[in-house]
Amino acid sequence: MGPNRQFSYVYRRGKRVSTRDLTLLYVKNRQKRVGFSVSKKVGVAVVRNRTKRRLRECVRPLLDRMSGGLYVFVARPSAAEQSLAQLSRQVDQLLSRAGALAQSGRNVP
Repeated sequence: MGPNRQFSYVYRRGKRVSTRDLTLLYVKNRQKRVGFSVSKKVGVAVVRNRTKRRLRECVRPLLDRMSGGLYVFVARPSAAEQSLAQLSRQVDQLLSRAGALAQSGRNVP
């Protein structure tokens, strides 16, 4: 996601869904944009960047199934200690709970 004002808009207007290590804020929109917020509480720059790379990799295979909207994934400090598989499971869980993920078995227009 781009400018700070888009993040601010999602923080103000977005609906929130959480797991133990991640929070998803989303606003329905025609565009599909994804952003990641990893604060300094998560760790030093190396740890924050690694966490963002892992989250991006978790979201990448799901992009085609995601409905249009502005999405912000917020990492809690415990997210840095999770494996890629655990983060991927949580991302999938968040998107399903938010109703933003089309089921692969259903016919969705």
